[in-house]
Amino acid sequence: MRRGHHSRFRVRLGASLLAISTAFAAVAGPGGPAGADTRPVSAAPSLPGTHDVGERLRELEISYQGRIGAFAIDTGTGRTISYRGGERFPSRSTFKAILCGAILAKARTTDPGLLNRTLRWTAQEVVTDSPITGKPENIENGMTAERLCHAAITVSDNTAGNVLLKQIGGPAGLTRYYRSLGDPVGRLDRWEPQLNEWKPGEKRDTVKPAFMARSLQKLTVGGVLHPQDRRRLTGWLRDSTTGAERIRKGLPQDWIVGDKTGGAAGAYAPGSDIAVAWPPSGAPLIIAVYTNRDDPAATVDNSVIAKTATLLARGLGRL
Repeated sequence: MRRGHHSRFRVRLGASLLAISTAFAAVAGPGGPAGADTRPVSAAPSLPGTHDVGERLRELEISYQGRIGAFAIDTGTGRTISYRGGERFPSRSTFKAILCGAILAKARTTDPGLLNRTLRWTAQEVVTDSPITGKPENIENGMTAERLCHAAITVSDNTAGNVLLKQIGGPAGLTRYYRSLGDPVGRLDRWEPQLNEWKPGEKRDTVKPAFMARSLQKLTVGGVLHPQDRRRLTGWLRDSTTGAERIRKGLPQDWIVGDKTGGAAGAYAPGSDIAVAWPPSGAPLIIAVYTNRDDPAATVDNSVIAKTATLLARGLGRL
């Protein structure tokens, strides 16, 4: 049987539909699914559009010849939609949004002055896809942690990610930060750019969409960060230049979207995007979409991520 037939799809309506919450308790605790959901596709009929989201995503997987993992949260109602939300996907550069949350938390709690401190690296430490940190003047003069966070998120600068990782204890430090946010499975094992090397079955440097969405929610609209630091982080996400064709493309133009993408090249085309999206009225949505393809030589199709975002927002009744 094709992998798409084992897709996971769940809609939770919160405390108002206790029966549904109870039915899925074995699969999804307060933080989302703890593992792969083996239940059949399900939907809550009281939400317009949810009845066909799972089927539409299965069809999209078939045409895409790959796998889609998605999780969306309506922060106003608590409603969620999950499709393969409990499966592992390569995090790629989406980890940089969480990394900068960790930097902000450290600067606020244990290392005052970190954001304005100049951090340095050598020309030999510059890795691929480092458009800001690779500039000779920045190698010579260094950059503040705040500027490095801006570069890591807005243009996905890889050397900026590595320099910032050193401030929190490297990949193991980010894994510990995942745990502090309630994510029991997300992990970072390697540095840029090696962390981008992935093949099916690889557990290193992977996350599950449900937990990444929950972590992004806590950092951007929750109470984990100081309000001033939340504004900094969401500002960097809104300034991102790499996601115009992904989640942003799948939502109406009058929505304000802040996102962090992952993956543009590599074996099995692992492309991803995590975002907080503010509609003109109502509470924001949190959306996480991860994809990969069956063919190791295939390329990322941004339109699949955009279409998934549309289906998720529609399934939550926001379109």
